[in-house]
Amino acid sequence: IILTVAEHHSAIVPWQFVSQKTGAVLKYVGLTKEEVPDIEQLKGLLSSKTKIVVVHHVSNVLGSMLPIEEVVSCANKVGAKVLVDACQSVPHMPVDVQKLGADFLVASSHKMCGPTGVGFLHGKFEILSSMEPFLGGGEMIADVFEDKSTYAEPPSRFEAGTPAIGEAIGLGVAIDYLSHFGMQRIHEYEKVLGSYLYESLLSVPNVRIYGPAPSASDHRAPLCSFNVENVHPTDIAEILDLQHGIAIRSGHHCAQILHRTLGINASARASLHFYNTKEEVDAFIHGLKATIDFLTSHH
Repeated sequence: IILTVAEHHSAIVPWQFVSQKTGAVLKYVGLTKEEVPDIEQLKGLLSSKTKIVVVHHVSNVLGSMLPIEEVVSCANKVGAKVLVDACQSVPHMPVDVQKLGADFLVASSHKMCGPTGVGFLHGKFEILSSMEPFLGGGEMIADVFEDKSTYAEPPSRFEAGTPAIGEAIGLGVAIDYLSHFGMQRIHEYEKVLGSYLYESLLSVPNVRIYGPAPSASDHRAPLCSFNVENVHPTDIAEILDLQHGIAIRSGHHCAQILHRTLGINASARASLHFYNTKEEVDAFIHGLKATIDFLTSHH
């Protein structure tokens, strides 16, 4: 099982369970000096023993985007399947599952302005058809006999019992809502806003932003994970919240391995969506500078 050091814990821990159960070996791809996962190293790790490659589409910390089509092409050559964690890309840009060619792709509802506790797994039908169910119950069966059962076709096979109906309807409405604006429009707006956030953050003294700089050719998600020299990220987030009414996140962002790789314990992260504005970025930068002044003068 090949993963990158930049994966979210929810894309790592389930594979640790698999590894403990089956004895499969987990191999991790490191970062390049640009602080993006090293695709050449990933290619080097692929072998006939590789069963699955688990990669994010867009990193929730670095903001970087992986060349999924290239990863899929190389992995499929050695007979490996590819699972793409698209939680950070699906709400922000057009994602064409067919074009990416991924065997599996997952995304989460609450990142799309939908309800919590629901998401989706997209899988190639022929692969899903060959897989055994993992939960037993109503709706996932074809026929039930005393000693054995036959199972429904996918996707019902993997949806045992009464589903989260309300949440699924909410997810559908959230998808309609985003589609109403158009994913390409959202993507283009956020690209400009994300670059503005990055450039604005660079103007703050003693700030270190993680991940690649935005450029015309390389996509960078509209988020910035950063640290300020000699100031704890949690203090920054607390003061921004209490004194300025600005919400950012601090901590390891469910990516402890990545933070360790970067040589840090935690970071602060400012993330944008299509409802944010340049004025809000300015307010954040103003609040951040005031917060740093407040914290450094109280040492």
